Amino acid sequence: MVEVARSECILGGQRSGKSRRAETLARTWLTAAPERRAVMVATGQAWDDEMRERIARHQADRAVRVPGMVTVEEPLALADALRHHGGPETLIVVDCLTLWLTNLMMPADSSQALGEAAVIAAGEDLCAAIADAPGSVVLVGNEIGLGVIPMGREVRAFVDALGRLNQRVAATCERVTLMAAGLPLTLKDET
Repeated sequence: MVEVARSECILGGQRSGKSRRAETLARTWLTAAPERRAVMVATGQAWDDEMRERIARHQADRAVRVPGMVTVEEPLALADALRHHGGPETLIVVDCLTLWLTNLMMPADSSQALGEAAVIAAGEDLCAAIADAPGSVVLVGNEIGLGVIPMGREVRAFVDALGRLNQRVAATCERVTLMAAGLPLTLKDET
């Protein structure tokens, strides 16, 4: 059985098993005591038909795998969502940091994009909310810095920003897990 840490950052590539591990932790959390609750803070936005279908499929699958977990959609105010929904008997799962950063840096309305200083400030606010959370927090994010260097300036800026965010969140969390092929590799465990 997987033990739930006070805070865990789960990183990995697409379809590496990140969300499944977070769901396993939520299921473990919920079954340990009847007064516990779990909240999924979903950061994805349905901008097109494919994404709408993907979100619906994730919701349906999650309802079967983790019955009782409540889903809250929050694409931007992630630190506020942690503060609002957290509690001593609550596990919050954030899925995912990568989409949250995308929403900040590359929103559908490009005039709403945050600059570098605002993105850094949002990351610091998130880390403060993780550190101050009264219950457990599990954050899922992509590790995208293992591939080739992107050609475009905007994409390079995003990869750099995500790398910095992942480092800040990892430094804040008690446990950091890298997922590959559905297998967890513990990078840090201070529990």
